[in-house]
Amino acid sequence: MALHVRDGVVYMVALVLSICVHEFGHAVVADKLGDPLPRAQGRVTLNPIAHIDPIGTLLLPIAAFAMAIYSPDAGARMIGWGKPVQVSLSARSISRKISLRTADILISAAGPVMNILFAVVLSGVYLALLKFGGDSTIQFARPVQSIIAMNLGLCFFNLIPLPPLDGGHIAKNLLPRSLDYVGEALQKYGYMALFLLLMTGTLSYVMLPARYAAMWWLNLLNGLVA
Repeated sequence: MALHVRDGVVYMVALVLSICVHEFGHAVVADKLGDPLPRAQGRVTLNPIAHIDPIGTLLLPIAAFAMAIYSPDAGARMIGWGKPVQVSLSARSISRKISLRTADILISAAGPVMNILFAVVLSGVYLALLKFGGDSTIQFARPVQSIIAMNLGLCFFNLIPLPPLDGGHIAKNLLPRSLDYVGEALQKYGYMALFLLLMTGTLSYVMLPARYAAMWWLNLLNGLVA
């Protein structure tokens, strides 16, 4: 039981950090593009307090903690969210010669990219634990492995092309002007579609590519130290 409690604490903290890294990605890219709002609101920071959402960053991680105590794999698959980063980009504020659509795509994609980068950093930690860790540290390899899978899952989940997810913003901005009505329909019904995915359990099937990708990546890492 003590081992499961320790793993639960690790998963809870990791989910909070993963969500905060995600929101920091949005904020820092918006800031670099010239949007003054994220910095004015104190969002260009890795301080978790700046990115906490009461439900997505607190209640869900607590649920993940409880689930991980009894089922580490289930706890590691918990999905959460942070306080959305607000942007106020305008043609005059953009400091680079790109369109507003391109700027929005870059800001939206930055969050999932940060989860990938976090997974890569953790992969280095995982390899070090497997290759150089002794008996006292090798036991942390499994939680790190699950956190890597968690970040890959967060990346894929946020790229689903439905609002309010990042993928919804990206899809809307990639559509040609002649299909703006499709983007408007996404904005209007995307929340409902996402809710149905969650309530019907269909989301687990949508997330299958992320699970397979995580398995492939972890098998690759394990092969490097075999």
